[in-house]
Amino acid sequence: MTGAPASAAGGSGAKPVRGGKLGTAAVNQAGLWNIANILTMVRLLLVPGFVLLLFHDGGYDPVWRAFAWAAFAVAMITDLFDGHLARAYNLVTDFGKIADPIADKAIMGAALVSLSVLGDLPWWITGVILARELGITLMRFWVIRHAVIPASRGGKLKTLAQGTAAGMYVLALTGPLATLRFWVMMVAVVLTVVTGLDYVRQAAVLRRKGLAAERVAAAQRAAEAAEARQASPGTARTPSGTAAGAGPAAGAVAGVTDARGTAEARDAAEAER
Repeated sequence: MTGAPASAAGGSGAKPVRGGKLGTAAVNQAGLWNIANILTMVRLLLVPGFVLLLFHDGGYDPVWRAFAWAAFAVAMITDLFDGHLARAYNLVTDFGKIADPIADKAIMGAALVSLSVLGDLPWWITGVILARELGITLMRFWVIRHAVIPASRGGKLKTLAQGTAAGMYVLALTGPLATLRFWVMMVAVVLTVVTGLDYVRQAAVLRRKGLAAERVAAAQRAAEAAEARQASPGTARTPSGTAAGAGPAAGAVAGVTDARGTAEARDAAEAER
């Protein structure tokens, strides 16, 4: 469900796609137990099953590795469907936003680590991919209160390349296909690094904009509070605007100070924009 738009549990309020029975059922399930979240849970449950199948009989039996590949393929396919269903039928939930990336990283991480343990995949490839995925996941949580980093086309292509390459390594391939899978994995590694750097750039920009917006909001609140204090009925004022009993000079100084403070707060807000 990579790249699903941010929303509160139960959907963002966007109009659902009207269609057949699936559309009606999905819209009615706009809570935790909807089809998109169930597919995410299935993907999580497939992770230990995939590992057990891959390591069965020492991890080198072609038949059991084919079974492991089937479990891996199902997990990757559910990743495509749960994201599509969540976006199309307005089923994005807080649980899905957290569980979906965890499920994605869990199945891919299990495949890469298992293949490296079996000696089929160099550890440096596993290290690069896992470091990138963990770093981006932490970065998403770092900026989540400001905005959600959307999935890019490069990120989706990276996921496809990683899944294809890892699936080819799970199968007991020999000859030209074994050579081909190495180059597919190299493409996946390059895309992993490039898209990771792009996510870092996006996160920095989103956080900077979010902090700027918070400063603008704080300045506006301060200006409004100052104006509210000036208009408070607790202090009697003369028609000239000075407090009753205060001298003209004191009233003038207070008026100039209040006006200057309000103007500075507004200038700061405009500068942040």
